[in-house]
Amino acid sequence: MTVRIARWSATHPGRAIGGWFAFVVLCLAAMSVAGIQQASQLELGIGEAGRADRMLDEGGLEAPVTENVLITPAGADADAAAADVADAMAALPGVAAVGDPLASPDGGSVTVPVTMAADEEHAEDEVQALLDVTAGVQEQYPDLRVEQAGEASVTKGFFALLEEDLGMIAMLSLPVTLIVLLVAFGAILAAGVPVLLAISSVASAVGLYAVASYAVPDGGTVTHLVLLIGMAVGVDYSLFYLRREREERARGRSTREAIEIAAATSGHSVVVSGLAVAVSMAGLYLAADVNFASMATGAILVVAIAVAGSLTVLPALLAKLGHRIDRPRVPLLWRLTNQQRPPRFWPAILRPALRRPAVTLVVSVLALLALAAPALNLKLSNPDESAFPRSLPVMQTYDRLVEAFPSTGAAHVVVVEAPAAAAGEVRTALEELAERTGDDDGFAHDQEPVIAQSDDGRFSSLRVGVPFGPETDEARASLDVLRGDLIPATVGTVAGASTAVTGEVAGGVDYNDNLASKLPWIIAFVLVLAFVMMTVTFRSVVVGLTTVFVNLLSTVAAFGVLALVFQYSWAEGLLDFTSNGTVVVWIPLFLFVILFGLSMDYHVFVVSRIREAAARGLPIRDAVREGITTSAGTVTSAALVMVAVFGLFAAMRVLEMKQMGVGLAVAVLIDAVVIRALVLPALMALLGSANWWAPRWLRRPPSAVATDPATELTRVG
Repeated sequence: MTVRIARWSATHPGRAIGGWFAFVVLCLAAMSVAGIQQASQLELGIGEAGRADRMLDEGGLEAPVTENVLITPAGADADAAAADVADAMAALPGVAAVGDPLASPDGGSVTVPVTMAADEEHAEDEVQALLDVTAGVQEQYPDLRVEQAGEASVTKGFFALLEEDLGMIAMLSLPVTLIVLLVAFGAILAAGVPVLLAISSVASAVGLYAVASYAVPDGGTVTHLVLLIGMAVGVDYSLFYLRREREERARGRSTREAIEIAAATSGHSVVVSGLAVAVSMAGLYLAADVNFASMATGAILVVAIAVAGSLTVLPALLAKLGHRIDRPRVPLLWRLTNQQRPPRFWPAILRPALRRPAVTLVVSVLALLALAAPALNLKLSNPDESAFPRSLPVMQTYDRLVEAFPSTGAAHVVVVEAPAAAAGEVRTALEELAERTGDDDGFAHDQEPVIAQSDDGRFSSLRVGVPFGPETDEARASLDVLRGDLIPATVGTVAGASTAVTGEVAGGVDYNDNLASKLPWIIAFVLVLAFVMMTVTFRSVVVGLTTVFVNLLSTVAAFGVLALVFQYSWAEGLLDFTSNGTVVVWIPLFLFVILFGLSMDYHVFVVSRIREAAARGLPIRDAVREGITTSAGTVTSAALVMVAVFGLFAAMRVLEMKQMGVGLAVAVLIDAVVIRALVLPALMALLGSANWWAPRWLRRPPSAVATDPATELTRVG
């Protein structure tokens, strides 16, 4: 099928290129019309906390968005400044109410609470007017520190930083990728074609996801993920195809023949690799989480489009350009990348694995397991304010605000649904619950807990502050006390009442519990399907098993590096971040599925070349040497592109993006260097002819085994 598609595209290049251009334009038009549908907080809710959020929404009891103006130090000037803040804020159309100034428990600060009129989804757009008022009061009182922090201002500052970093990545990723490809090809057109395909794949995928987001709304990271994955796989797939086409032309074949051979070999590998990434990402659907589902949808779309582009428009471009694909040439790079003498570097690297495979395998596996060992104590946390960069002025204000007024930080929200006739009894029970929290140091006492009831009396809520960060053991302990002891002893005694707890702490705990319960099923799904796919593709049970083994090995080693860098803060100075002693909770699962898919790129490509050599009758060690050596330039170039793109994400100031970039870059390096140079050749050399073992029903008939790509073309053509 890949040959037939390539043949049609090469024969009708104008139609293929025009069709691809029309497809990209149509996708972009769909995005401009539909827009990307963002997931609401209710859709993102998980477990009991999610149920409590839905109860709050039904009862109309959602907490309003509140900003706090912190004035330091307290005194007569601070009181005057607070009065000016209150007057100016009250005059703004975006402000619903201004509370009375409050003194901190230590008497050192004053805060003015301001309730915004906008809801949570729109407050970020309206908060700038409040920040302008705060800045104006600061100018009037230069001897005071007048500053503002709250949900809307923190969100605005965070996303401004994120967009700035992503803009930098978008600006740098293209030249970095082009430089790597120029080194790989030595010609400008040959370097530009893979980048062009990757960019068009990313644009098309974002456009298609805009339509899909009405079924699977965006959890907030899809466009970033599409850029990350699309640039990596789009360049990789084009690179595999283009290098094979150039290799065949160098052997004297015509452009048409070279394209068809590339389609039969590299094109087939691209299809298998794309399916592997899609299958791995599909495992995220099992998490029953809107955020993971949106990630999976975006990644599958961009991979599918990149595969389709490699099979359709790429052969058309190669046919249209012909030998001109190698123009204009960069003189020095062209000579370096097109030397005809036998390679020396990779045969030397492979010598230990092929001469002493058992020793090499044991030593390399033990080294990778030692590298993975720190992951055994991996500590996970939800991305919250504690992980936001403290270089943001609003985060410095937030820290000072929470230190002075603990109730302005994390909070538990107890939600009760009961018959309207029991509204009075529920309020009494909540008042008793609030009173009991006053005797427990696990709850904040600088402000009174707030009780609210819906107009129909069916829903009630109690908000009580927590004087600890939402990811601390103390905060989780206070949640356990609330859910396990205080609620059953108070509200739990009201007949017909249903209770649930939400808030930053409860949301994080319930999210982690849901992920822990789904994780074994997701891992099993990915491993089993990867094994089945590789077994069927190569008609070998052993290839399926070795694929799972080497990919697991590189993934767990990457997890160990992630723990060393971020949990044990080994590279704080190098990567410019402050460790909070944890890894963001969604990173390991995300890395597992995506790395398992991306690792298949190289594995499928390399094993295919080894299988080609073995099919020609070479002994297994010679086949391994030839397969890895002939694919070395392609795989190394593809790995460098991935590491370069992922490395840019590692330079971001947002901690979870930095962790994602480091994890991906390290895993690709391990996979492309250690696995390919040591583990895989040693393992295949040890297994010998057993590499291709399969039960009789799975074996390919002898007549279907081609010894040369040209023979395969004759068979299918």
